[in-house]
This record gives sequence, C-alpha cells and structure tokens, in this order.
Amino acid sequence: MNDTGETSRHLSTCIDRTANDVYAYASNPVNLPAWAHGLGGNIERAGDHWVAESSPMGRVVVTFAPRNELGVLDHDVTLPTGETVYNPVRVIADGAGSEVVFTLRRRPEMSDAEFERDAGMVAADLARLKELMESG
Repeated sequence: MNDTGETSRHLSTCIDRTANDVYAYASNPVNLPAWAHGLGGNIERAGDHWVAESSPMGRVVVTFAPRNELGVLDHDVTLPTGETVYNPVRVIADGAGSEVVFTLRRRPEMSDAEFERDAGMVAADLARLKELMESG
C-alpha cells in the first residue's frame, strides 16, 4: 500500500455503442489483441483458459468469467512467476451508449511508478476499445 492508502484505481471510458455491443466484442478473447495490448499480439485457447505467449510480461494465462447478462468481464491473469492477478471489469449501460470500468488493483510489491505505468497501459487499452467500437 502506498502512503495515500490507494490500493485500487477505477479507469473508465464512455463508448457510443450499446452495452450489449461492447460486451459482445470485449468478452470474445479472440478480439483481445486488437485492443488489450498488455496481453500481447496473440492469444490462443488452451482448455478453459487462454494463453498469451508474447505478452510484455512473458507467457501469461488468462481465465475469464463465464459469459453473462450483467456485463461482467472479470478475468484472472496468471503471470510467469505463478502469481495470479484478478482484474474486475464491467460494461455498464449509459443511455444509448455504455461505460467500461476497469478496476486496477495495486499489487503489494508495486512501486508508485509501476502502478502509474499500469494505469497508463489500461487507459490506453480502454481508448483503443473505444476507437474500435465507435469506428465499426
């Protein structure tokens, strides 16, 4: 925990597409390389989870929440070290559009600079998702 006690940060973007459209696209792991660059350029199914061999962190295993009607896109990322990081993500209806909220959890060993770097990467991923959804 840092000096301010901050252990989570909520990052979000509003998208001019319905929550159903955004959820349908974002919940399909095949689409991840197009907008979630933190997972690398490819991801492949391996049983009940997905594997990204070329992520910036090395080989990571991603396990997603089951498809649901609530807009829950939660996923666990197991790092090469064996540590599993839980990532809560929601697609929320906002009038005719939607808001995607990613809760970035600060891991205990993270420095302030590492936490800020991760926040910047998540914000960039959300911006790419917005651009893809609004241009398509």
